[in-house]
This record gives sequence, structure tokens and C-alpha cells, in this order.
Amino acid sequence: MTFNRFFLSLVSAGVLALAANPAAAEDKQLTVYTYESFTSEWGPGPKLAELFEKSCACKVNYVSVADGVELLTRLKLEGPSSKADVVVGLDTNLVAEAKATGFFAPHGVDTNALTVPGGFKDDSFVPYDYGHFAVVYDTQAIKTPPKSLKELVEGDSKEKIVIEDPRTSTPGLGLLLWMKAVYGDQAGAAWAKLKDRILTVTPGWSEAYGLFTKGEVPMVLSYTTSPAYHMVAEHSDRYQAADFAEGHYIQIEVAGLTKSSHDPDLAKSFLAMLAGPQAQAILPTTNWMMPVAKPAEPLPAAFDRLVKPSKTLLIPSDEVAANRRAWIEEWLAAMSRQ
Repeated sequence: MTFNRFFLSLVSAGVLALAANPAAAEDKQLTVYTYESFTSEWGPGPKLAELFEKSCACKVNYVSVADGVELLTRLKLEGPSSKADVVVGLDTNLVAEAKATGFFAPHGVDTNALTVPGGFKDDSFVPYDYGHFAVVYDTQAIKTPPKSLKELVEGDSKEKIVIEDPRTSTPGLGLLLWMKAVYGDQAGAAWAKLKDRILTVTPGWSEAYGLFTKGEVPMVLSYTTSPAYHMVAEHSDRYQAADFAEGHYIQIEVAGLTKSSHDPDLAKSFLAMLAGPQAQAILPTTNWMMPVAKPAEPLPAAFDRLVKPSKTLLIPSDEVAANRRAWIEEWLAAMSRQ
């Protein structure tokens, strides 16, 4: 009986405290660093924040930069003083380099049920979606798209493509590694040939895809999943991905918990939510990537009509970290060659 009175007195005190300060339950803040398309009104960020805030009694604050490569650059500049609790939008090509900063803590999330082509498991990063890079083309401008990377490199220079910069963009880095995976030591020569087909190089994906959909260029470096957006949101089959014989390079997007997080438990809960069925149902039709776990709702039928790569290409992250600078220098040299 004494215990019950003591317990009730504690509950009453807590209720009175909340009544006196109704904002107390919402004082918790979670700062998430990510990329701009993730936080845009049509991206997954707003819906994921709304989903998380329903259960966390907290406020999700996004801080965004143009792209995933820029995200890593910002973290390096800020160092341990970074305000980020969670980082969303690095990919497997950057994992080794990100871990080497020492900024990330073990996430503690059970990822056994998550699956991606080729497999991925890491104690610092949780995968949340994936996609294969692809050349997306305008069927009204190109009747015979390239059927391989070789055909893209050696094809008609009048049919232009826009690509992203590998120094600032994860898709740009993805194409760099795709070329390296297929051409190896001859990648520099392949870039020198492809240069004549490149209309321009943009800092990030949004600028490149914008030029493409405005009709300024008939091809763009994007994803096999990109046509799903046009089929679902615009009811259009106009834009399609070319199926390449050598296979397609994969991007696995990941999220991590920082050692500087002011609320690691809250951050871990956010990571667990990202890998959960409700978030996995949001990501495919907002981020237009493939889920890593079974979503709460079936994917739209358009996803069954996408290119399914015959082979998945991926260079180990530690090899990318060791060679990224040299491979970018090789690309720069080829692109500046007259």
C-alpha cells in the first residue's frame, strides 16, 4: 500500500510538471544531416520526419547539402564538433572513407532481415535503399539506345549525355567506378572517347536530371529506378533506362550514428525506423530507389517493368577509398585532353 501511494505521488508530480511545462515532451531534437533531394517537399524527408515524430515526442531537424559526396566533405570540415546526430545519404562507395574519420559509432540496429544485391553488413552503417546506376534516355529523341557501356563510349557523339561530377556527387562517383569496373586500366582512354558525347558535367543529380527533363539533352546518368517516377507520377513511358550488357554499378545508400550525438538512443531509434516496413514503403515512391526490406505496402506495378541488371558491379569500399583521388585525377586529365 505504501509503495502504491509513493508511485501515485511520483506520477502526479510528473503530470503536474508536464502541465506546468507542456513543451517538455517536445524538447528533444534530432539533427539529421542529409542531401537536398531527400529533404525536398517531394522527397522522403518530410514524410519520414512526420512518421518518426509520431512516436518519439521529438522534433526532427534536417541539415542538407547538395549531394552525398559533399555530405562527407562537410563532416570532415566540422569534425567532432558537428551537430549531426544521424547522417543519411552516404553510400557504400564512401563507407571506408567515412569510417576512417572516426566520427561514427556502432549503430546497434538489427539488420539481419535487410537484403541488397551482393550483400552488405556493417556495424557503423545501416542500409536503407539501393539502386543501380543507368543511362536514362528520352525515347522521343533516341530510337536506338546504347546496349552497353562500350556502345555509350563509342557511339554517336551527336547524341549527348549529361553526367554528374564525381568530386561532388555520388552518381558522378558511381559512373567513375562503373567505368573503372568495366575498363580497368583503360578507363582513362574510355573517358577520353566518351568526352565528345558529354554535353556538360553538373555538381549534382538534380541539375543533371533537370536539364534532361527540360529536353536540353537526350540522355542522363541516373538510375534504373528513375523511369518508375515518370510511370507512377506522370503516367508516362517516355523516359526509359538502357540495359547494359556488362552489368550496372550499384549504389547502396546508408545511414549512420555519430559519436557526437547528444541523444544516441533517439538516433538509434531513427535508424531502426529507416529500416522498418513503414519507412521502406515511403522510400520507393519518394526517393525512387529500391527497398532493403519488405515494405508495409506493395510497390507500384511500374517497379516490375524496370530494367533488372543481369550483373551487379561494386568495387570494395576500401579499394575506392585508397584510389578515389587518383581515379578522379585520371578522369580530370581525360576530360581536359584536347
